[in-house]
Amino acid sequence: VQLVESGGGLAQPGGSLNLSCAVSGLAFQYFPMGWGRQAPGKEVEWIAYIKHDASVTTNKDSVKGRFTVSRDNARYRLYLQMRNLKPEDTALSFCATGNELGPTEHRGPGTQVTVAS
Repeated sequence: VQLVESGGGLAQPGGSLNLSCAVSGLAFQYFPMGWGRQAPGKEVEWIAYIKHDASVTTNKDSVKGRFTVSRDNARYRLYLQMRNLKPEDTALSFCATGNELGPTEHRGPGTQVTVAS
């Protein structure tokens, strides 16, 4: 099983980034997925969740209205659109299999998101 994130980088406050996660080695269309992040010295934060068929998505309050999770089951891709970025969004962001509470068994190495002027 392999999950590989891309799309991170440096953005200014108020800016946008689009993250992508390429998944292989599992039947992606049957797995609920999500995005998490971890800032230096802080615990893992599970910020977005999407059911296997995209019928349900949930976002943590800290990103609600700014981040949108989506998926393309035909392409084995998970996405996170990040808008109106804030300095507190700076973290290593990763995709993972998961449920509404958090990540489960498979996780990517992450892509760094840095928000600074």
